[in-house]
Amino acid sequence: MLGRSHGGLTTKTHLACEQRQKPLAMLVTPGQWGDSPQFQPVFGRIRVARRRPGGQTVHMQLPAEAVAATVLIEVVRISALPTKRGVAYPGRTVAHWAGSEAADALTLIENLPGSEQHRCGFSPGWSVRAYEDSLDLALFEAAFCFRCHEVRMHGTAVPPSLATQFFDADAPPAQALLALFRAAAP
Repeated sequence: MLGRSHGGLTTKTHLACEQRQKPLAMLVTPGQWGDSPQFQPVFGRIRVARRRPGGQTVHMQLPAEAVAATVLIEVVRISALPTKRGVAYPGRTVAHWAGSEAADALTLIENLPGSEQHRCGFSPGWSVRAYEDSLDLALFEAAFCFRCHEVRMHGTAVPPSLATQFFDADAPPAQALLALFRAAAP
């Protein structure tokens, strides 16, 4: 990006660093753009993976017993937020995944690296509902917002500690999951 100023063609690099000066996010703009207006765009690009003691990256956690019992996954394109907590997200069912498709999707979700919250107000676009042998009662539903990197889960198998989690939406597993969702919608 080149900008025109009194000194000719210029650019600016806006950089956010941690205390030890390791770069966390960068934005290049035309030279005439002000520094202050770039604070929020640069700050919004910072992605910090959560780590456990010992340096291990935190990944999404699904209710283990429910994952083991899952036979079928229903993929839903969400159209609105539910009217109250614990109710299924309204939307159109776009696919059913069974067998290895369901197992692969759950593995992909469990491999989503953790992240910090990004503010958007939680506007999920997709959810997955996990079922046993019938579609009567979902074991759990996980709704994904790829803008604020948040997953909200509910269902009989979901303990409160797993109800709200954050993931890195730019990580390859998240992009692969989003591609699966998009491929499922006609």
